[in-house]
Amino acid sequence: MLNKLLIPAFTLAAASAQAQGLPGVIDGPGPNLVIEIAGSGGESKGTIVLDLYADKAPGHVERLVTLAESGAYDGVVFHRVIDGFMAQTGDVEFGKQGGDTARAGMGGSDLPDLPAEFNDVSFQAGTVGMARSDNPNSANSQFFIDLAPAEFLDGQYTAVGQLVDGWEVLNMVKKGDPAANGLVLDPDYMVKVTVEK
Repeated sequence: MLNKLLIPAFTLAAASAQAQGLPGVIDGPGPNLVIEIAGSGGESKGTIVLDLYADKAPGHVERLVTLAESGAYDGVVFHRVIDGFMAQTGDVEFGKQGGDTARAGMGGSDLPDLPAEFNDVSFQAGTVGMARSDNPNSANSQFFIDLAPAEFLDGQYTAVGQLVDGWEVLNMVKKGDPAANGLVLDPDYMVKVTVEK
């Protein structure tokens, strides 16, 4: 199976947004994903809130909500985190914390892959996008949150939402090895993912 993401390995310079937070970001009509994050040892790092764009990517948002409401995202690791670029999670097949996560990033869910819903949202700090393989219509359960502007993803990946709370928590997520395309050893994970409508 193809690795379910993103683009070839590279390093980006850390953005000033990491130090500044995300001014001007407005929580829209939602739904929202509320994600409690913990370190590999179970210590709480805090909570982030993602506002999902049901008007821009209805099929993908429906998928995220379905998986969250079923509990599928609970315990899933941040398997790929590249400092100055993005944090990726959502592999409900191979990414459960406490198990063998060697194949994390290669799986999805038991639901079918989704057709792309490319839209006019630009990938900026905090933008949420769906991970996929080389096939544009292969997004399933994995998603990423940008840690810095990444406009080169515009029109190439389906943007599904925006971080509206917890920027400092997101930036505490354990980073991966840049030489290994962001692979994280003993990764942080999503303890609980709930939906607010």
